[in-house]
Amino acid sequence: PLSHADSQQSLKATGKLHCMNTSKSETVKEHPLKPSRRSMPCLAQSQTHPQSLSKHSSFLQPNRVQPQLQPQPLSAGTPLFSSDFPSDVGKEKDTYTDDSEHGNYDARTDQSLLIQNKLTRQKTEPRTKSSLKSDAMALSGLFFKDGKKRIDYILVYKKSSPQVEKRSTFEKNLRAEGLMLEREPAVTNSDIMFVKIHCPWETLCKYAERMNIRMPFRKKCYYTDWRSKTMGSLQRNIRELKSWLPRNPMKLDKEALPDLEETDCYTAPFSRARIHHFTINNKDSFFSNSTRSRIVHHVLQRTKYEDGKSKMGINRLLNNGTYEAAFPPHEGSHKSRHPIKTHGAQNHRHLLYERWARWGMWYKYQPLDLIRRYFGEKIGLYFAWLGWYTGMLIPAALVGLFVFLYGLFTMDSSQVSKEICEANETVMCPMCERNCTLQKLNESCIYAKVTHLFDNGGTVFFAIFMAIWATVFLEFWKRRRAVLTYDWDLIDWEDEEEELRPQFEAKYSQVERVNPITGKPEPFQPFPDKLSRLMVSVSGIFFMISLVLTAVFAVVVYRLVAMEQFASFKWYFIKKYWQFATSGTGVCINFMIIMSLNVVYEKVAYLLTDLEHPRTESEWENSFALKMFLFQFVNLNSSIFYIAFFLGRFAGRPGKYNKLFNRWRLEECHPSGCLIDLCLQMGVIMVLKQMWNNFMELGYPLLQNWWSRRKMKRRGQSMENKISLPQWEKDWNLQPMNLHGLMDEYLEMVLQFGFTTIFVAAFPLAPLLALLNNIIEIRLDAYKFVTQWRRPMPARATDIGIWYGILEGIGVLAVITNAFVIAITSDYIPRFVYAYKYGPCTDQGYRQEKCLKGYVNSSLSVFDLSELGMGYSGYCRYRDYRAPPWSSTPYEFTLQFWHVLAARLAFIIVFEHLVFGIKSFIAYLIPDIPKDLCDRMRREKYLVQEMMYEAELEHLQRERKKNGKQYHHEWP
Repeated sequence: PLSHADSQQSLKATGKLHCMNTSKSETVKEHPLKPSRRSMPCLAQSQTHPQSLSKHSSFLQPNRVQPQLQPQPLSAGTPLFSSDFPSDVGKEKDTYTDDSEHGNYDARTDQSLLIQNKLTRQKTEPRTKSSLKSDAMALSGLFFKDGKKRIDYILVYKKSSPQVEKRSTFEKNLRAEGLMLEREPAVTNSDIMFVKIHCPWETLCKYAERMNIRMPFRKKCYYTDWRSKTMGSLQRNIRELKSWLPRNPMKLDKEALPDLEETDCYTAPFSRARIHHFTINNKDSFFSNSTRSRIVHHVLQRTKYEDGKSKMGINRLLNNGTYEAAFPPHEGSHKSRHPIKTHGAQNHRHLLYERWARWGMWYKYQPLDLIRRYFGEKIGLYFAWLGWYTGMLIPAALVGLFVFLYGLFTMDSSQVSKEICEANETVMCPMCERNCTLQKLNESCIYAKVTHLFDNGGTVFFAIFMAIWATVFLEFWKRRRAVLTYDWDLIDWEDEEEELRPQFEAKYSQVERVNPITGKPEPFQPFPDKLSRLMVSVSGIFFMISLVLTAVFAVVVYRLVAMEQFASFKWYFIKKYWQFATSGTGVCINFMIIMSLNVVYEKVAYLLTDLEHPRTESEWENSFALKMFLFQFVNLNSSIFYIAFFLGRFAGRPGKYNKLFNRWRLEECHPSGCLIDLCLQMGVIMVLKQMWNNFMELGYPLLQNWWSRRKMKRRGQSMENKISLPQWEKDWNLQPMNLHGLMDEYLEMVLQFGFTTIFVAAFPLAPLLALLNNIIEIRLDAYKFVTQWRRPMPARATDIGIWYGILEGIGVLAVITNAFVIAITSDYIPRFVYAYKYGPCTDQGYRQEKCLKGYVNSSLSVFDLSELGMGYSGYCRYRDYRAPPWSSTPYEFTLQFWHVLAARLAFIIVFEHLVFGIKSFIAYLIPDIPKDLCDRMRREKYLVQEMMYEAELEHLQRERKKNGKQYHHEWP
């Protein structure tokens, strides 16, 4: 019998519906469960290959007798039930052996590597309809040739590869571990050989116990609606009222998608000694396809191919060319000739395509449980985060659109725009020295109106709103993540101890120390060596950042040179709007430089990360992700920072302009301000970047798959042969997932999050553009994962990793940058100071637009044109707060300049402290885990503890009764 501590630690509830516990003094009767929709997930949690996923009655038989399995020592390689495998498992006819390898590989040695068990096998049944059905299932590409053993993993190698000995040893060791292998040549390429891997029931049980995989715990699993008893009458009335309202069109129809039913079962770490406690209705479907693939991947990672401590694992064999690829197979085609509504889904891949990856489902919620079941928790969490981020963008996009529309409707009534458009007698100083002519201020009327769209009374409110929004988004994501980890049974899951990277082992094989986790000696990197490599890597990062700044400087020089050329251009339109032409061409050139440098950055990031020699793959991925984020963030935002905070700040004044290399005069802001340049820079880069990313995510894989199909046609393969290809060969022709997994997907979204928050005060339409892009992005990624990529290994994870910390850092940076944009880039503070100190409402307070009357004239200084020496006479105006030429201190800063400067600094300090205070207060108010979830977890922990006691008690009482011993109701 289990002790109290063992039972408490071994089981934990992870379902939504609770099993009713009964006290030890009560009589417990276990009734058969009816095949209802609520009991279905417990009875058949992971039916992986139904012919029609809408018909589950075939495997839900309430009167079905469950075999009572007795705990006994299980040996590797031998089936637990005689019906699992045919009688000719080890024979040579079941395994295809290539003639070129016959000298090094003998199939008869497989039996000597397997530990035999004294279990009787059933006789081979004659060939009937069931055997014909097995042949059809084998032809589908999901089973071995016998049509019974499901393919859990695929290995691909070339016959011409010289690594025959390593491959033979590796496959023999796989058989010794209990896996079953079958070879089959490719249809389209005679040099390609596929190795199909099947994991038998006994091996699944053995490794599920080693990996602590949690499975449904069936003992006393009653479904009683206890929540409805405690729910108040008000909540019941609200629920009844909602039932009469129209159905939410964004929700998926669960009646048509039975596989979206949640797994409402208690789970526990699988144990062969307590196998009678688990819900085993069907051994073939007890372990889901993703779980089976994860178990096989675990074996592949830990199987040796040569003698030596580090000579193991499929990753090393892929790196040295022994195998070309290793992947779990897709569950059939994603398309069907019959409609899903009438015939049901053929497999989970077909179901995902019809209800998730199609463009017609863009407005629907994502089937996260089905995504997690097919692709694993790590990919499921990515799509859950992406969907949560997209949903949170809706209020931000609406508020940003409202601010933009407010500027649109008040554009003509704005006092500043009116004064600029009506200033037909105000002459502006020339903005370049050679070819620029004197212009009237009213020629900037369009620029003034466009600037008002983004720089109006709602700008400060929107900046504060977005800072709070970022905090609310991250805090509520933590709550959402807690609910998902609870629903997906990841509360007690911990990362397995990762194996060392081969490069790390090869580099530091001479220095060893004992691993504090495993207690085994392993290679160790000395601290001086680690520090020196880290310093070299940091130096490389700073060098690449300086390269980015050099590229920005080159764009600045281009703008200075182009400014003179466009001002004297032959075309009247370009000559008139030479500033717009300069900014537009500069943005396009900057974008091309950004995309070109991204390719260089990725290679440099690889080089620097490999130079550091990270210990494990996760450390390598985190280091690489951080470098890529730093490179691309600086690359994307450096030009935006220049325009926001440096453009026009150091240009000087007429008659005393600052020049670059004593040749090119520094660029000035437009008479309406620099905010229009910032908006143009952000809009163009954001739109073009999203278009390019979408093309690379979908268009490039489509072109690659089209090219591979074209090569097949050149080899003489017709469409009929293509249709008859087995599933593993169709998957082989698909593109593999990126080498660094989801890093590119997260990086794209995190950079977009930076665009949405950092300079949102200057571009309130950024959340709307991000929302539209993400609606497309979700379906693009879904289509790519389901149709264009091979099925990735279903990995587990409990969070989004290093990206959450990066998002928090972006949220902090966004508060600072928005404060500086409002205070320095926009004209909000100068208008505020004028209205309260210098305008007509000085003693009345800031009331209406009339308080800004005379603001434009106050913000322009006077210069004597005769001082230019260009033949001009009279006076011109320029943007600055300087004394006129007839004052005692000509061209010196006025008192208004210092008032504006002091107000800008005070606004930055007040804004940052206010917003950071609100952010911290909101983060404090929102708990990371919902209270009802905490209560549910604690209650279920108590219930499972009681269930474990009584389950063991009943099992022992049955054993004693069978042996003829007396038993009592108390604990033995």
